[in-house]
Amino acid sequence: MNIPLLILGMALVTYLPRLIPSLIIDKVSFGKRFEKFIRLIPYTAMAALIVPGIFSADAERWYIGIIGGAVAVTLACFKKIPSSVVVLGSVLAVMLVYLLI
Repeated sequence: MNIPLLILGMALVTYLPRLIPSLIIDKVSFGKRFEKFIRLIPYTAMAALIVPGIFSADAERWYIGIIGGAVAVTLACFKKIPSSVVVLGSVLAVMLVYLLI
């Protein structure tokens, strides 16, 4: 099989699903509920990536990940706090717990 042709085919299959929505998004109007759903996708994707890590951070001390996650959620509830402070606060909380045990 011709390798460059295979690479071109894979590039097309990857690129087209990204190109088509961007071309038609301006021509279609969506309802408010659907637009809200679309805006929430990045947050749900981040949660799907982070939550498993919270529960598997330390197999022997399972509560450490939960404490770090709880601190992150608590800090994130304050809307004026930057996300970097949320991350730093949860990391510091986990470090403090490790120092105390």
